Amino acid sequence: MRRPSLGTILLALIPFCAMCFSVSAWDRVYPMVFGLPFNFFWLLSWIALTSVCIGAMYRLEASRTSRNSARRHHESRPE
Repeated sequence: MRRPSLGTILLALIPFCAMCFSVSAWDRVYPMVFGLPFNFFWLLSWIALTSVCIGAMYRLEASRTSRNSARRHHESRPE
C-alpha cells in the first residue's frame, strides 16, 4: 500500500480543522442561518463539505495511481 500524497493529507485536514479547532469562531446561537443556530449550520455545512473534500482526495489519488501505472507499463514494455 502506498503512502498518500501531501495534497491528500492536506485535504483531509481541512474538514477536521474546520470542525474541531474553529469552535471559538462559531460557538454562538445567533445569527440564525436557514432557521438553524449558527453552530448547527456550521457543523452541518462541514459534514456536507467533508464529502466534497473526500471526492477531491479520491480524484487526486486516482490520477496519481493512473500516472504511476502508466509509467510502469511504459517502462516494462520491450522495445
